[in-house]
Amino acid sequence: VQVAESGGGSVQPGGSLRLSCVASGDIFSVLNMRWYRRTPGSPRDLVASISNGGVTNYADSVKGRFIISRGSAETTVFLQMNNLKPEDTATYYCNADLVDSRKSMDNYWGQGTQVTVSS
Repeated sequence: VQVAESGGGSVQPGGSLRLSCVASGDIFSVLNMRWYRRTPGSPRDLVASISNGGVTNYADSVKGRFIISRGSAETTVFLQMNNLKPEDTATYYCNADLVDSRKSMDNYWGQGTQVTVSS
């Protein structure tokens, strides 16, 4: 199983970016999917999560600016980031609870994608 993020980059304050995450491999079903972020020297912080039923949760720092959503394929999740601020600069990681064909559930991380917000 692999989890891969894309869509990071550099943007000016007030700009927008859309991150994508795709899980692939021996996947029977996808449960919760999450986006975390980390700055150097700090632990990974939860940014947003979405359940397989579509229930979403957000960190207070991004409420009203970020939107997490599932794609038409259950193995895909997006993070639409609007009105970006310099403090949003971080490496963003996708995290997923996946069930494989043996009905075994495990938690997987992507490699991360860098988001830089600077004028």
